[in-house]
Amino acid sequence: MVELLRTNDITVIALARALLADADIECFELDVNMSVLEGSIGILPRRLMVIEDDLPRARRLMQDGGVKIDG
Repeated sequence: MVELLRTNDITVIALARALLADADIECFELDVNMSVLEGSIGILPRRLMVIEDDLPRARRLMQDGGVKIDG
């Protein structure tokens, strides 16, 4: 799996996951437990991972859905 996006904003993660699910693209969220351990105050970013073959399509979905990603 490769990183699609990294953010401290849980609403961005929720939107991205919904867009990916709607397009039948599997994703996995990393660093959730670390975020909870720091008290969910948003210091540590969460990462959203997708299968490498799905990355180009996932990036297009994020762009079309208004989700800003790096790369």
